[in-house]
Amino acid sequence: QLKKLDQAVSAAHTFFVANPQHLQMREDIEKYRRMSGVKSDSFRDLEATPHWEAYETGVQHYDADEYLQAVARLEESLSEALSALEECRALCEGPWEDEDEEEKMQPGLYEAIAAHYIQVLKCRQQCVLEIATKPGRISATEDFIPSHLDLLQFAYSQVGNQTLAAECAASYLLFYPTDEPTLEKMKQYRTELGEDVAVTARQSIQHYVQRSLMEKKLIYYAVEHLGETFNDPDLWTPDELIPENLKEKYREDQEKQKQETLDVEEREKRGPLPFEGIAVTMDSQQMNGTQRAVFDRVLTESECKDLLRLTKAAGEAGNGYRARRSPHTPHERFEGLTVLKAVQLAQNGDVEWRDAKLLLQASEKSRKIIESYFTPGKKLHFSFTHLVCRTAVDGEQEGRMDLSHPVHADNCLLDPEGQECWKEPPAYVYRDYSGILYLNDDFQGGGLFFTEMDSVTVTAEVPPKCGRLVAFSSGKENPHGVWAVSRGRRCAVALWYTHSQEHAEQERLKAEELMEQRAVEQDQPDGDKRQGTDRRSRSSSEPRAPSRGTKPADQRQKPGSDRKQHPKVLRARDEF
Repeated sequence: QLKKLDQAVSAAHTFFVANPQHLQMREDIEKYRRMSGVKSDSFRDLEATPHWEAYETGVQHYDADEYLQAVARLEESLSEALSALEECRALCEGPWEDEDEEEKMQPGLYEAIAAHYIQVLKCRQQCVLEIATKPGRISATEDFIPSHLDLLQFAYSQVGNQTLAAECAASYLLFYPTDEPTLEKMKQYRTELGEDVAVTARQSIQHYVQRSLMEKKLIYYAVEHLGETFNDPDLWTPDELIPENLKEKYREDQEKQKQETLDVEEREKRGPLPFEGIAVTMDSQQMNGTQRAVFDRVLTESECKDLLRLTKAAGEAGNGYRARRSPHTPHERFEGLTVLKAVQLAQNGDVEWRDAKLLLQASEKSRKIIESYFTPGKKLHFSFTHLVCRTAVDGEQEGRMDLSHPVHADNCLLDPEGQECWKEPPAYVYRDYSGILYLNDDFQGGGLFFTEMDSVTVTAEVPPKCGRLVAFSSGKENPHGVWAVSRGRRCAVALWYTHSQEHAEQERLKAEELMEQRAVEQDQPDGDKRQGTDRRSRSSSEPRAPSRGTKPADQRQKPGSDRKQHPKVLRARDEF
C-alpha cells in the first residue's frame, strides 16, 4: 500500500518460502511477477542463511545444467555450512540448564561431569540438523553435507575438472565407503588422471568425519553403560559403531524404512484383487511414477447414477451441502458431503437410505482394493471420506488460468522451489494412501494429473470416468492437482487412508452405527411400517431429482498458477 514494491516482494517471498501451501500468498507472488518495475532479484528470502541461499541457487544451476555456476555456489554453500556448524558447536559449551534435572537427586562430582560432557557431545551432534534445516521449516534435509560432495563431484566432471571431481568423490566415500556408483567413478578418475596421481579426500571433510565418529563412539558408550539416550542425526553412521544391543532396533528401523519404499510393482505380485471384474487400467510404470494405479469398473453406471442422485438430493435439502465458492478458486462452486451427513440426511428423509448406504459400500470397496493392491496384509483405516462436487461458475471461465485444485501432496507440505516435501503440520502427516472414485465425465476439464516435485512437469494424467478409481501413496512421490472444471459439474468420492488406527475416521464409525440401528429397526414389523409410511409421504410430494448433470463437452485442459483463497468459508473439519 505504501508503493514500496521491493520490500513488499521480498516480504511476500520470505513468507511463501516458509509457507508454500498458502494459496493467497501464491497468488500475490504471481501478481508481483507480472507487475512492471518488479525485478527478479527482489524475490529474496530475508530469513535465508548464507549457506542455504547459496545451496538453493547452486541446485537450481545444477538442475539447469549450468555446472560452472553450480560449482561456485555449491562450494560457497559447503564452506558456509561448515562455518555455521562450528558456530553451533561453540554454543553447546557452558552450563547446562535443565529444570527437570534439578528435581532429581543431585549426582556426585564425577557423574555430574560425565552427564554434562555427554550432553555437550549430543548437542554438537545435533548441530548438523540445525544447519540442514531450511529457515521456516522444522524438518532437516537428509545427508546435507554428503549431498554437497555428490553434486560437486558430478558438476566438476561435467566441466572437465577431473582432479576436483575425484577429490569430491573421495570425500563422499568417507561417508559411504561402499557406495558402488561412487567407487566406479573413482576407478574412472584414477584411469583418466593416471595411477601415479594421488587422490585424497578434502582435509576439512576428513576432520569433520573423524571428529564426528569419535563423538559418536563416546555417546554410544554412554547409551550402553550409563543409561543415556541418543537419536543419531546421520544416516551414514557405520554399523560397527553401534553397540550390539542397539543394532537390532537399528536394523528394524532400517527394514521398516526399506519396506515403506517398496514400489507398487513389487507389492502387486502378492495377491489378486478382492473383487472380480475390476481391471487395472494403468500401473506405476505406465503412469511414470511409483505407488500409482488406476482401476476401472469399480462401480456400475447404475451405482454412479445413484450416488449422483445423492448429491442432487442433498443439495436440494441444504443442511451442510449448499454450494459455495471453492476454497481453491473463485471460478468454481464446491459441495462436499461426509458419510455421517449422508446418513443423517437419510434419517431426516431428505435422501434415500439405499443411496447413503451405497456411499459407505463404495468407499469400503475402494479401501479393500487399495489395501490388497498396495499393502496386502497391512490394515488400512479410513482417514476421511468426502463426496465432492465442483461446478464451473457460468460467465467466469473466460481467460481462466488457475486450477481446480493446486498441485500438492497429501501428507506433506510441497515446496517446489526447494524440491522438498516437508512432513510436518499443518499437513495430514498420518495419511498413507489416497484415492479418487469418479462418478461422471459429462463436464469439461477436471482431470487429475501428477507432477514432478517442481509442481510443473506433468508426468501422468487421468481422465475421469464413471466407476474409475485412481489410487496412490500420499507422500512426496506423488504430487498431484486437478485441472480447472471449465464447464459442468464434476463429482467424485475423495478417499484418504491411514495405517494408524488412532487416526481412523470417527464420523464413519458413527455413520456405520446409525446404519446398523436402521437395519435393526427394519427387522421390526412396527419399524417397517413406520419407515414405509415416512418414505411414501415424502416421495408422493417431492419429485425424484434427475441423475445426470450437464451435457458432455469437448475436453480442454489448461494449467495455471493463479489461485484464490477464501478462508472464511472453510470449516476446521473439512479436508479438501
